[in-house]
Amino acid sequence: MIIGFDAKRANANFTGLGNYSRFMVDTMATYGNEHKYRMYIPKECKNALYDSLLKHKNVASILPHSSMMKRCRALWRTFFIKRGLLQDGVQLYHGLSNELPVGIHRTGIRSVVTIHDLIFLRYPQYYHFLDRLIYNRKFKYACRKADRIVAVSECTKRDIVKYYGISPEKIDVVYQGCDPIFARPVSPEAKERVRKAYGLPDRFVLSVGTIEERKNLLSAVKAVEMLDDVHLVAIGKSTDYTETVKAYIEAHGLEDRVHIIHNLKFGDLPVLYHMASLFVYPSRFEGFGIPIIEALSAGVPVIAATGSCLEEAGGAHSIYVGPDDVKGMAAAMRRVLSDKALRDEMIAKGKEYVVRFDPKKLADEMNAVYLKCFDDKNTDEERFVQTSSNKRTKISRYIPFL
Repeated sequence: MIIGFDAKRANANFTGLGNYSRFMVDTMATYGNEHKYRMYIPKECKNALYDSLLKHKNVASILPHSSMMKRCRALWRTFFIKRGLLQDGVQLYHGLSNELPVGIHRTGIRSVVTIHDLIFLRYPQYYHFLDRLIYNRKFKYACRKADRIVAVSECTKRDIVKYYGISPEKIDVVYQGCDPIFARPVSPEAKERVRKAYGLPDRFVLSVGTIEERKNLLSAVKAVEMLDDVHLVAIGKSTDYTETVKAYIEAHGLEDRVHIIHNLKFGDLPVLYHMASLFVYPSRFEGFGIPIIEALSAGVPVIAATGSCLEEAGGAHSIYVGPDDVKGMAAAMRRVLSDKALRDEMIAKGKEYVVRFDPKKLADEMNAVYLKCFDDKNTDEERFVQTSSNKRTKISRYIPFL
């Protein structure tokens, strides 16, 4: 089968949606190598992580062909990409980041969309009105028109059912794993290099994620403030909320104990996980929580917030506290940092738990989703392109929709 991916985020994004997109393409190309994969991107950005996907012989990268479409990239991705999909013989198209081309259900090409979260509906105060309007329109359309929906957690699945009225029978939960590099041992020399490069202490608590209000870094800062001689290292993209956190740090004399790092090199991130004594993730709400998987893979005990899906990511042997329970968070940190037996148990159980996010297992689950798109009423030959003559027929029949 020829499978097309919406790879815009895989090429242009270096955080959550980009990481998911690259992970999924790499995983499917590795373990689902009976298929051919086409990554469709509106423009080419310099990205070594994206380029590495092309090492797979069954993966190709495709840009708009005409000068008009190169100038109108957003229109190409939303509307006109269907012509190229048909010409390339794509039989299934996977929208990796919450959206699908308009009218794809009329082309005969099966479609799958991954929905990561509906946080903009749960917590509208964190989003601009226009952004919420656009997201809601795109996400709802994709959910209604896709043959199958992939939710990245049971929590996200429940939200899709609740907010969009989609039948749970149409939704499959397929988790995301993380890059195997996080589980690999790190040499003392690498740790010392990173420690000196960023001026870090010998012992610290780590937090990873965009420094925005929803991710609630300030609670972790306040919890560390309650502990003696405990440092916090926060890794993430800066937003306006960062200034709120920095103002608190300065007002309470925590400059020497809280270390905020932006634009960290990806190769240094696994090293930092292996250096950390504890990982804390106080986010109020997430679609899943990949940093928790990264921490468990690296052998770091985890403390995370209740209220969304983080228990799915962290398992029963991680510790969970309310996102606003600063005293509870501080007490949990103190307990883990001071109890070696507890730490060792959390590390061992975490490594056992994280096996469920093995890439081969996830590839098999995603492939099963793809095959469901061709079940029962969807199996008629008219629904997908098989030969060159069919391609020409489909193009002439469906392009007028635009």
